[in-house]
Amino acid sequence: MERVTGYIGRKAINSINHILDLFAFAYRILVLAVLRPKSGRTLIGRVIIQQLYFTAVQALPVILPIALLVGSAIIIQFAKLSGQYDFGRVSVLLIVREVGPIVTAMIVILRSATAVTIEVSYMRVLHELDAMEMSGLDPVRIVCVPRLVGITSALLGLFIVFDLVSIFGGYAIVWLLTYIPMASFLFQIAKAITLADIAVGIIKALLFGVTITVTCLYRGFEMKRQITEVPVATSRSSIECFLYCLIINAFISIIFYL
Repeated sequence: MERVTGYIGRKAINSINHILDLFAFAYRILVLAVLRPKSGRTLIGRVIIQQLYFTAVQALPVILPIALLVGSAIIIQFAKLSGQYDFGRVSVLLIVREVGPIVTAMIVILRSATAVTIEVSYMRVLHELDAMEMSGLDPVRIVCVPRLVGITSALLGLFIVFDLVSIFGGYAIVWLLTYIPMASFLFQIAKAITLADIAVGIIKALLFGVTITVTCLYRGFEMKRQITEVPVATSRSSIECFLYCLIINAFISIIFYL
């Protein structure tokens, strides 16, 4: 019994220390992002644009069909129960508040978080980060700040695209391919959605972006000198990002709606 409780205690302490390290790392990145020293702005701006292109633009062929499928599925299922529920309110509740942020975060985790973890891990193993420090450059500012800005901005943009495509694209698919009456659907959506719904979605997207970026960068920076640890760090990073996003999603929903 003592071994079990000791194991649980050690795991709990390690988890708390890891969370505190993530907060400290995030604070350091955010401070550097706010201070914006004059040197290196061109390089950082170029990296931000590249990250936006990779995370947002190249993800559109993935997120658009997923948004259409999710939107049409939700609309079809709840259109049949429109007499029992407020159809527009249920659609806003599921798409804008819950499904949109989580699905968008999942796509970013699978595409960008894993890629960033692998990239930074290899930079650590191949001593590129050490070379930056020896050249008088701060690796956190050069590597982390542009990726934080790029991924967070991209996730916010993808969230907006996902919601719009889910609602309007799903409506168009259902109207064209089924006989479900959809005459007042858009009016119900406009009537049901509130500024609080939009604000909650945006807050979730921003927090998801910061959390995903900080977690995958931290896993890359803490990499040891063995290249065989890169897959392990990538797997841990993906699982952590998804878990943290679920916790944040539930926490914000509880704060705003309960």
